[in-house]
Amino acid sequence: MPSSRHPKVSTDEGAQTHGAPPPRSPHALYREHFADARRERLFLSSVAFFLTFAIVRAITYTIHAGKGPLHDVVVGGMHLHHLVWGILLLLGVGYLWLTQVGTGIGRSLDWPSRLTALLYGVGAALTLDEFALWLRLEDVYWAREGRERIDAVILFGALLGVGTWGGRFFHALVREAARALRR
Repeated sequence: MPSSRHPKVSTDEGAQTHGAPPPRSPHALYREHFADARRERLFLSSVAFFLTFAIVRAITYTIHAGKGPLHDVVVGGMHLHHLVWGILLLLGVGYLWLTQVGTGIGRSLDWPSRLTALLYGVGAALTLDEFALWLRLEDVYWAREGRERIDAVILFGALLGVGTWGGRFFHALVREAARALRR
């Protein structure tokens, strides 16, 4: 069911040039394709998941290789896996959603809805990146058991989610960019 959060954006926003309306801005396309708050939250959480997963993989590879300024988080001699931060984020977002903060229900504002969707995607990526740890209850992150197939499945799932929830938006964005380049 569409929400009235964003007014519907007209496809004809101004004077026509060569019989075609001018290209729409990315912001206008976003508002048009994500007028429904639920669809926007699903898209934002998918994008946050994909980006977080990719960034975390890059960071863990640099830490493992001993390059760069980042290192493992160790508290009292115990390594805190990023799974812990993911679980904490998921618990926090779950609690907020239980109290209907950021759900789009009632008098909910747009920014908490967007923020909780992003945090959910980040928390899910941090947690699922260490899936082998919770499956085996041992640290096999750099072992063959900890990396194979999981990377491919999670990356594919994240891209599929981004495409599912944002496919129409990205298609419209490319179409409008092509129209702008033809001018």
